[in-house]
Amino acid sequence: MEHLLSVKEAAKQLGISKFTVEAWLSKKKIQRTKVGRRTMIRESELEKVLVDGGQSPAASWQVKLG
Repeated sequence: MEHLLSVKEAAKQLGISKFTVEAWLSKKKIQRTKVGRRTMIRESELEKVLVDGGQSPAASWQVKLG
């Protein structure tokens, strides 16, 4: 099972504010994983941000249609 991070942990790992992470989630720049009521982020989503600017599969369809 892949490691999941909270919004706060993801922000700390990326060196950005949690508000930026929340904005990226709302814009679907990164994909969220819900665990109960908590919003979690897979480590692989953070890797996508670092490697290709955050074009997760969730956001790629918007680029193709847009």
